[in-house]
Amino acid sequence: MPRNHIGPSTAAAPSATRQGAGRTGVSAADCGLLLLRLTFGLFLAGHGSQKLFGLFGGQGLAATGKGFESLGYRPGKLFAAIGGLSELLGGLGLAAGLLVPLAAAAIVGVMINAMVTVSAAHGVWVDKGGVEYNICIVVVALAVAAIGPGRLALDRFFRWGEGGWPQAAFALVLGGLGAALALAL
Repeated sequence: MPRNHIGPSTAAAPSATRQGAGRTGVSAADCGLLLLRLTFGLFLAGHGSQKLFGLFGGQGLAATGKGFESLGYRPGKLFAAIGGLSELLGGLGLAAGLLVPLAAAAIVGVMINAMVTVSAAHGVWVDKGGVEYNICIVVVALAVAAIGPGRLALDRFFRWGEGGWPQAAFALVLGGLGAALALAL
């Protein structure tokens, strides 16, 4: 259970609530985080697979690279691979609850690039090509980093698996720096 969860199960000493110690069963919060992570993570991984491998009706790396070049990324194929890998690995990391702050950073970085180069010019709403969807993805990634991936995650064995301000800040700053670097090149 996230350490900032308010409820009867947090009445125990802090050491007993850490990592769910002394708690039996799986909480609704753990299941909710798993559902959120799996949904967003696997869809992002699929989106990255479209770019990289042409799966799920995607164009594959060569065609995606040409699209990236038309957006000003040179060499387009390299940046398409970076974007596709960020979505694939960030999505899989989020889904598995593994290295969540790093996975969230990858997702934040690629979504900032998508907003700056494609969707920001079209306003807010996705039906007009706007940033709505990208912002939602960024917020979910940052929220999972801040809350922690839950007990049903591989990160539960590590300190960063508890979530918190440092994990969310790490994801935001590293993702922002990665995006800035890609946009500057």
